[in-house]
Amino acid sequence: MFQPAPTTPDDKTFDTGVPVGVYRRRNRRLWFLVIGGLLVIVVLLVGIKFAQFSKMFAVAKTQVPPPESVASAKVQSLEWQPTRSGAGTLVAIRGVTLGAEVTGTVREIGFENGGLVKKGQLIVRLDTSAETAQLQSAKADAALAKQTLDRAESLRKQEVNTQAELETAQAKDKQARATVVNLEAIINKKVIRAPFDGRVGIRQVELGQVISPGTPIVSLQTVTPIYAEFQLPQQALADVKLGQKVQLMVDVYPGQTWDGELTTINPEIDLATRNVRMRATVKNDDGRLNPGMFASVEVASGEKRKVLVIPATAVLFAPYGDSVYVLENKKGEDGKEQLLAQQRFIRTAERRGDYVAVTSGLAEGETVVSSGAFKLRPGMAVVVNNNVAAPAQFVPAPVDR
Repeated sequence: MFQPAPTTPDDKTFDTGVPVGVYRRRNRRLWFLVIGGLLVIVVLLVGIKFAQFSKMFAVAKTQVPPPESVASAKVQSLEWQPTRSGAGTLVAIRGVTLGAEVTGTVREIGFENGGLVKKGQLIVRLDTSAETAQLQSAKADAALAKQTLDRAESLRKQEVNTQAELETAQAKDKQARATVVNLEAIINKKVIRAPFDGRVGIRQVELGQVISPGTPIVSLQTVTPIYAEFQLPQQALADVKLGQKVQLMVDVYPGQTWDGELTTINPEIDLATRNVRMRATVKNDDGRLNPGMFASVEVASGEKRKVLVIPATAVLFAPYGDSVYVLENKKGEDGKEQLLAQQRFIRTAERRGDYVAVTSGLAEGETVVSSGAFKLRPGMAVVVNNNVAAPAQFVPAPVDR
C-alpha cells in the first residue's frame, strides 16, 4: 500500500502556506538588521559626543582664567625688642580683710565705702563703756596696791612687818597693774584702725550691729603700685632678669598699657607645667588697675634687633610647612606680561598684633599676598586691590562698621 513520505519541522507550513523554516530564517535576518542599526546609532552618538568634548577641551586650553583679586603687603624690616609674653593676675601690694578680735557693738564707723584711708585712721569703734568703767576701778585698785606696797617696804626697812607681808603687797601691786593693762588692751582691740594706707571696699557692718571675733568688717587694699603675677616657660630664664621692663595690658581698657619692672622670680619651677612664676611691680597712679583683674604681660628680654615682618594673614599654615604667595611680574600662560603669585615656603618666629616675624624665605621689599592667599595656586594671575582687607596693626583694635 502507498504511504506518504515523512515530513520535517521545516516542511511544515502556516495557514499562509509559508514553510516554518523559511519564516524563521526571515526573522533571524530581521533581528540582525535591527541590532546592527542600533549599534550604528550608538557609534554615531559616541562619535558626536567625543567630537564635542574634544572641541570643549581644546577651547578650554586656549582660555586663561581671569586674575584673582587679592590684597598685598611689602616685607618690612623693623627693629623689634625681644619680648616674652604671659598671662597673669593683678595682686594688691598689701591686702587684708579687717575684722574684730572681740565681741562688741558697733558705735562708730570712720570710713566711706570705696574711699582712701591712711595708716592709723579709725575704721570702726565698738562700745567700750563697760570696759572704761572697769578700767577706772582697776586704776583705783592699782593706786591703792601701790600705796600698800610703799608702806610695806617702809615698814620692812624698820623690821616692823614680816617678809611675807611685803611679798603679799608686791603680788597685789603686780596683779592690780596687770588688770589695768588687760582692760586697756581690750579697749584698744575694740578700736579698729587701718594698718596701712590703701583703699577700702564695701563695709559689711552697720551701726548698732553686734559683731563677734572674726566677723569681717571691710577689705583694705594697697593698689598703688600693684603686682602682676604671671608664669613663663622655664626656657625664659635664660633671657629674663630682675629689673627688666614690663608692659601690661588689660581687656577692661583696650589699647592702653601700663609700665612696670620685673621684681621677683620664683626659685621653684612647677613640676606639672615646667613654668616659672614671676612677679612684676606696675605703676598704677590712676588707680584703675584692681586686684583680681586678668592681664597680659610682656617682659622685654635681650637687645633690640632687626627683623623682617609681614601680616600674619599672608601666611598659609600647614603641617608640612608654612608658606606665602610672592607677587612677581612674569609671562603668564598666554605669553603676556602680568602679575603672578608664586608660592614660597618660609619660617616664622614671634608674632605681635597682626604681624609675624619671618626668619627665612623672604627678602626685604618683596611683595606678598596679605589677603586671599587661600584661593590661589602657584603661577596664578592676580590683580591687587588693597581695599578688600583692613590694614594690619601692631596693636589691633576692634572697629564698628
